[in-house]
Amino acid sequence: MAAPEGTVLLFPSTSSASARVEAVVVFNICDSYVRRPDQAERVIGTLLGSVLPDGTVHVRNSYVVPHSESADQVALDIEYHHNMYASHQKVNPKEVIVGWFSTGFGVSGGSTLIHDFYSREVQSPIHLTVDTGFTRGDASIKAYISSNLSLGDRHLAAQFQEIPLDLRMLEAGKVGFDILKSTIVEKLPNDLEGMESSMEKLYILIDEIYKYVDDVVEGRVAPDNKIGRFIADTVASMPKLSPAAFDKLFNDRIQDNLALVYLSSITRTQISIAEKLNTAAQIL
Repeated sequence: MAAPEGTVLLFPSTSSASARVEAVVVFNICDSYVRRPDQAERVIGTLLGSVLPDGTVHVRNSYVVPHSESADQVALDIEYHHNMYASHQKVNPKEVIVGWFSTGFGVSGGSTLIHDFYSREVQSPIHLTVDTGFTRGDASIKAYISSNLSLGDRHLAAQFQEIPLDLRMLEAGKVGFDILKSTIVEKLPNDLEGMESSMEKLYILIDEIYKYVDDVVEGRVAPDNKIGRFIADTVASMPKLSPAAFDKLFNDRIQDNLALVYLSSITRTQISIAEKLNTAAQIL
């Protein structure tokens, strides 16, 4: 697929459409960007998922599609795209094409051509962009829908509208995404450092709850029954443990983590020794 770039217009969203993206999709896109060919400035690919009854596009999977770009042309490996989609259908037929993704900030002229292709693959595809270059100091993630602006039979431009995006993450996914959003990371945190960071955030949340309850009791803030019931349910769900029992439980968990770190270190050492012995045997 090759053609000259089109004109792109960006407008605020006036559509009721929305998108929900699983964390694994973002991680796949970032991993693909790291593994891209040296000459490639960005990666693009297909989004898989389903459309929920309320119209929300739920993106659950993705795969990269090889492509090449120049100043005035874009070429997709359509055969590779169809083969990958057929393979995914054999594994999970419920995941269908819902759109496409690209790395970079915002929408470019070449995106019009790619979006036209996916519009022939599925009705009303979404376009997901992930700013892996941290253009504004953060990993901006946005979703768009597109429509054509025409004057009679003459196509004038492609109108992209940003739509609401819900990024679904579990606690473990949030930790990884917080690391990805940081432009400078000296090293990935280990289990103990991750636990320490989680405990610090927990202390901050508890202090905020204490402050809110004190403000309500003192009359500085109007009480909210919904928040009060949520706090009461949270407190009731906590197991009743004595300080000594809690310290023992916490220390046992730390010892388990230390044992896992030690075992993983031994495993890495054994693998390294085995690789060196195998290399030496091949040389001899």
